[in-house]
Formats: sequence, structure tokens, C-alpha cells
Amino acid sequence: MSEMSFDAVVVGAGIVGASCAWQLMLAGERVAVIDAGAPGMVATAAGMGHIVVMDDSPAIFALTVLSRKTWDEVAPALPKDAVYFRPGTAWVAENDAELAIVRSKHAFYRDRGIEAEMLDAAELATREPNLRRGMLGALVIPGDAVVYAPAAARWMVEQVCSSGGAFITGAPVVALSGGRAELSDGRVMTGKITVNAAGAAAPLLTPGLPIRARKGHLIMTERAPGFCRYELIELGYLTSCHGRADESVAFNVQPRADGQVLIGASRQFGSHGPDLEPRILKLMLDRCTYFMPKLSTLRHEKTWTGFRPASADSLPLIGPHPRDPRLFIAAGHEGLGITGAIASGRLVADLALGRTPPIPHVPYLPSRFSF
Repeated sequence: MSEMSFDAVVVGAGIVGASCAWQLMLAGERVAVIDAGAPGMVATAAGMGHIVVMDDSPAIFALTVLSRKTWDEVAPALPKDAVYFRPGTAWVAENDAELAIVRSKHAFYRDRGIEAEMLDAAELATREPNLRRGMLGALVIPGDAVVYAPAAARWMVEQVCSSGGAFITGAPVVALSGGRAELSDGRVMTGKITVNAAGAAAPLLTPGLPIRARKGHLIMTERAPGFCRYELIELGYLTSCHGRADESVAFNVQPRADGQVLIGASRQFGSHGPDLEPRILKLMLDRCTYFMPKLSTLRHEKTWTGFRPASADSLPLIGPHPRDPRLFIAAGHEGLGITGAIASGRLVADLALGRTPPIPHVPYLPSRFSF
């Protein structure tokens, strides 16, 4: 049995684990990142890469504001293949009730210093001519961005390695506790702390974590420059895809920097295999073409699935294990993993090193659950 010692050991090289390792490295720690595969190629590759300020709750708002600000700050240093750009988000209102929500959200963002713009039906139709006629308006958040997160995760891990850390791969972690990670091939990594950022697999290493895998389908189309201007999302997305239903779909269409269009979104609990499910794809496409009929004319170049880790209360678990203070948890982000990763890493680093985090951290603590 070989043993290597570091200041911190992070299990999981998805965007959340990579961000935790990167933030610990920025704080001067020597970090090992462990993953059986390449950085960012599991749940991170199953995300749309949307970096969005959300107002679901005060805790989600604080985390996403901090994350978007930090992503903007680091963007100039990211590699070109991370393709960071800011199309902005347009939350589309289909009826009077949703238009009232748009007005409320606009006031909420404006009062908290987040740039936001209300569009009426005519202006929305001018800016997004491929939307179905009859939409009543939209809320535009121009500062929201998109990133190719697997490339960002790889870059963060490379930064960790270039600062004296290490990327340990080739074998999965089979046992994890505060300060110690054991791999299936007998290697052992130790540190002052360990971080469980293993995504949907996190409960396998820390039994009892209230996290379930939630399957999603994505479709990438052929290049169609100018097909849409903003990332377009229906207001119903917040309840359909962030709710607790076993199965849901919602309209979510994203322009890519190269002119392709990324189509989502679906969510499923209880579907455990990676296979494409034609029934779910049809439901998702029917919903999206209802809002954008001309989507049906675009050729599909790639269709794939992935599993995102969803917590029991739709809020990530970030902080020390309640009975093992040297074991930190950073998991359960589900659809906000890419947005919230970089702020989650900051919270882990601050709490591990005894610093005061820039936002209140108590709402995210794993101790809110009994496990």
C-alpha cells in the first residue's frame, strides 16, 4: 500500500470538485484531485454550461451572484476551448400570470443591483423572431453567461497540478473519511481535509447523504448562426425542472458561440441507465418546438444523457460533515452545478481554513440534514 500526503484531497474532478481544488490552491494549499476518469466528463458534461443568477431563494441568489461575479473575474484566464461568452438569459412569459412573475423578478433583481430588462411582446418578437407569436414578454438578464465547463474543469485541475498538487486517476475511491481517501488499487491519499465532490456518487462514499441522481437529455443541433440571441427559458422551468416530480420537461434553448443550438431540458428520477429514451426526447422536443416551431428544421448532430446530483431540498450541501469535521461535502447542486461551482469552492476553502466566507454559509451546511 502506497501513501501520499497533501494539504487537501478532493474526490471528484467535475466542475464542483475542480473548483474546490482550485480555490484551495489559490489559498496556498497543496491539493490532490482524485477521479477515475478525465476532469469534467461525467455530470459536468451533461450540463448546458449556463451561468445564471437565480432568485429561487435567498441562499440560491447569494450563491449564484457570487459565482457569476467570480466566473466573470476568472474568464480572461480560461483557455479558448472553455468558450466563455455572455448571451444573457431571457425568461419568457406566455400568459398574464407569468408576465406578473416577470415584473416581480425584474423588481427583485433591480433592487439588488443585478442588471435586468423588461421586454414587451413587440420587443421580444423583434429580438427573438423565431419564438412563436403570442408570447407576452420576457425578463432579460444580460450578464448571464455560458461556459464549456469540461474545459474549465480541466484548466482548474491543471492549475492545481502546476502549483505542486496532483491529479490522481486510474482507480476509483472506495473509502473516504476525514483526511483519508483509499483507492481500489491500494493507494492512499491523506490530507488535513478531504472533500467529497463526487456528484451523484457522493452517497456511495458518504452514506446517508440526501442526494439522488437525476437524468437529463440534451440535443446539439447543426450550426444556425443567429437562430436565437439569448438563452431562452420558459417561466415554467422553475417549477417543472427544479421541482420534485419524478419526470419533467421544459423549454430551454441556448445559442452557442459557434452558431450551434443546444436544446434542453429534461429531468428524471428513477431512470438509471445512460441510454437515450425516445419518449422523453419527444416530450422535450414537443415542448421546445411549441415555443420555437423552427427548431424542427434544424438537424440534430449530437444527443446524449447524463446524471446530475440533486439534493433533497434543491440546495447544495457545502461544508463539513456534522460528525467528521475534516470531511467536507460539496455536492447536490443538480442544475446549478456549473453556475454554483466556483462559489462552492470558495466556501469550502474559507470554511476549511477558518476564514469568513463572503456570503452567509449556514444555509448550505450538510448539518441541516440528519444522516
